[in-house]
Amino acid sequence: MSNYEEEFFCSGCGVKIQTTEPKKAGYAPASALSREQVVCKRCFRLTHYNEIQPSGISDQEFLDLLHTLSNKDALIVKIVDVVDLYGSWLSSINRLIGKNKLLLVANKIDLMPKSMNRKKLHHWLKKEASDQSLKPVETMIISTVTGEGIDETISVIDEVRNGKDVYVVGSANVGKSSFINQLLKRHGHESDPFITTSHFPGTTLNMIQIPFDEQKALYDTPGIINRHQLSHYLSSKSLKQITPTKEIKPMVFQLNPGQTLFIGALARLDFIKGERTSFVVYVSNQLSIHRTKLEKADQLYDTHVGDLLQPPTSEDDEAVFNLKSQTFKLHEEETDIVFSGLGWITVKGAGVTVNAHAPQEVAISKRTSILS
Repeated sequence: MSNYEEEFFCSGCGVKIQTTEPKKAGYAPASALSREQVVCKRCFRLTHYNEIQPSGISDQEFLDLLHTLSNKDALIVKIVDVVDLYGSWLSSINRLIGKNKLLLVANKIDLMPKSMNRKKLHHWLKKEASDQSLKPVETMIISTVTGEGIDETISVIDEVRNGKDVYVVGSANVGKSSFINQLLKRHGHESDPFITTSHFPGTTLNMIQIPFDEQKALYDTPGIINRHQLSHYLSSKSLKQITPTKEIKPMVFQLNPGQTLFIGALARLDFIKGERTSFVVYVSNQLSIHRTKLEKADQLYDTHVGDLLQPPTSEDDEAVFNLKSQTFKLHEEETDIVFSGLGWITVKGAGVTVNAHAPQEVAISKRTSILS
């Protein structure tokens, strides 16, 4: 680093500070190095102006960094987004944790309907983990917004870490940094450097080490980008629209075969076959849902994408305008059709056939209803 022998790291995202190349990761003006908390330009703009700038770091670099965890002797805390469990799941988690113990923590419970049964959700999460060949030492449900479950989770961490370092991992935007900030507050570290948080994916760029006790540390790790999540193809404006900020209010539609639901123009569900039944939509309250006849659906999309049906808009990646379809035959009484990074639609009826549409890169899946 020019004129400075000491190395500095951004207290917000963990990246190494450099003062010579403004367009590369870690840039900060030299004058910033004299501050008590040194933050890079990217974190400064994100925190004060809600402006996201490219990280300059590739997905593979993030993965390479996280794969070093398998060689550590530590407790791994995996954070997932309960609203977008499939979208926020790390497919490589088994390789990442090695022989270390794993604590599974589901965040954002404050966004789910208040009627959700916590015991059923615990059971559902454990089953999902088991289906992925994971055996967490415990499964916790939290909200970094309301504080629900935070104290209990911290107690479990203190109990099972057995004096070891703790690494917090997860996909982008699940709330890892928010969780750590909550943990720091409860351990009396109000004066510690902040960790940058936002609804934009990929905020943390490097491992951030925070002293946990006299010998061991807590680490915030970069969020892995799951490219099958819708959020990675949207502009900041559209991303704000699809990101829930308060309790999701389900919208119920009684549909007959031959009808279609649009979630903006980002997803579409066609009712192909079955008896008249309920379709319950769980997405951000800021999104508009439109019902139409299946025979008119293509024309409605072609005519109104970007205006009546939005997002997306012209500011979004062209990839979101190229939709694929997938057919599902439903045999359970309640099935969720899940759009990665967007939400889901619960179909209440067996013997139903639907066609689900989403952008080419976005994963579509079905599951036994999380709320049944």
